[in-house]
Amino acid sequence: MKKLILVVIALFAFSGFAFATVDLNTASQEELQAVKGIGKKKAKAIVDYRQANGPFKSVDDLDNVKGFGKKTVKKLGKELTVAAAPAPATAPATPEKKGAKPAAAKK
Repeated sequence: MKKLILVVIALFAFSGFAFATVDLNTASQEELQAVKGIGKKKAKAIVDYRQANGPFKSVDDLDNVKGFGKKTVKKLGKELTVAAAPAPATAPATPEKKGAKPAAAKK
């Protein structure tokens, strides 16, 4: 009976890993390589593309990476995701002093 329970628990544990998705914008090369169908070269190409072009807007953007075609993207699409890219940090606006000239107009 204990063996049966252990087998059931193991099946649930491993099935959870099978459905995990990898974020193209945050995954390391090693994490990308863990996806079936992405080897060392393709994982490096994804990371290089992301560094050169910024974050992916959708999984379909993977089609722009060397080594990936539409069929491959479609096949891998269920295992990959793209989270919304964080907004760039901006400095808080400083209020203008009453009667002050705009910075561009000062000489």
